[in-house]
Amino acid sequence: MLARVALFMLMAVGLAGFGVVAWVNLHPASPPPPTEAAAPNDKVPLLTAARPMRAGTLLKPEDLAVEQRAAKDVPAGARIDTEAARSELLGALIRRNLAKGEVMLSADALNPGDRGFLAAVLGSGMRAVTVGVDAVSGLSGLVWPGDRVDLILTQSQDGSDVPPSRRVSGETVLHDVRVLAIDRQLIQGATSESPESQAARTVTLEVTPADAERVVVAAKLGHLSLSVVAVAQAAASSDTTPSSLRPGNGVTWGGDVSSALRRGPGTDGTTVRLFQGPAESKEIHF
Repeated sequence: MLARVALFMLMAVGLAGFGVVAWVNLHPASPPPPTEAAAPNDKVPLLTAARPMRAGTLLKPEDLAVEQRAAKDVPAGARIDTEAARSELLGALIRRNLAKGEVMLSADALNPGDRGFLAAVLGSGMRAVTVGVDAVSGLSGLVWPGDRVDLILTQSQDGSDVPPSRRVSGETVLHDVRVLAIDRQLIQGATSESPESQAARTVTLEVTPADAERVVVAAKLGHLSLSVVAVAQAAASSDTTPSSLRPGNGVTWGGDVSSALRRGPGTDGTTVRLFQGPAESKEIHF
């Protein structure tokens, strides 16, 4: 008896299953509504050059403009105007000359961090050299990549035979050189990861091969500091003149700054007469 009941139950379950399958086959799920494709004449915002730019330019926010173009006229690789696209282009290197209004393509920019970026930033025949700075000599973090600076060397000379007015000197080692990077930042406006790292520790400069040697030697001689060059003066400087031959390479002595050192014994403007016997004497000027 129990076996018959169990058999009837199994047959009922099987028939119910077949019924569900049949109902599903007779009532298929409705297909999703078709998506509307972008019409060829729909406008797409594209990033373009806001001004003529030469190859090697580092992009700034004001270098980018927007142009509305029909979807059918968008070139391959064009950058659509989005916040992410603008952020990615900040500080990127332009690989080719761009005319005003020309569309920015993906292949036109080399981003910081990409292999070969620093070498591509350098001008023809130029070198990159790094100097150590602190909060004072590095102008309190107010120097950015792309600024132009003078490199000033101060050094001290100790010794009893050195007049006080000549024991400290300062001179411009390099004049009007371009800043390539601050620490590892090659983008103007980049922020540090922590407050402790906000003070710059190194500055990378673009110099000639001969000037690179001067910087290395100067770093061994004394303390290096930066002095920012005015934009108008930087624009007037000749890029073909070695920075070591440009104006501003005179020496400033401690006695030139402090009149107290000049008045002290054995300083500039002091004459000592040395007697060697009753008839022979000579003057020593300091």
